Amino acid sequence: MHLAYPAVLSVLLFCTGLYGVLARRNAILVLMSVELMLNAVNLNLVAFDVWLSKTAEETLHSGQALTLFTIAIAAAEIGIGLAIVLAVHRNRGTSDIDKLRDTAERHDTDGPDSAALTAEQAGPAEKAEATA
Repeated sequence: MHLAYPAVLSVLLFCTGLYGVLARRNAILVLMSVELMLNAVNLNLVAFDVWLSKTAEETLHSGQALTLFTIAIAAAEIGIGLAIVLAVHRNRGTSDIDKLRDTAERHDTDGPDSAALTAEQAGPAEKAEATA
């Protein structure tokens, strides 16, 4: 097989994953898109390893070994990422990235005067947030 076929497939997979990272709002779908990008890199590593081993008569297969390390790192990344997403979903009730970003920015822009409010002055939303 020619090197162009897996290279083109790898580029298509990587571009699909990049689009998913940039366009998606759900954190789980973003993690899946990152995994798609890592799989495109793995496909490229194996394809170039096979191509170079045919031309150089090497038996080292460093591309395939690097692919195994990439798969192990990707498995750890998805495990930690899912744990973080589930913890955020339990605390905030959503895994929408824009809503999480909006809540973080809202707390930063309150200023130092918001800490001076007492429980009687705060509204019902602030009371619920203060007890949580």
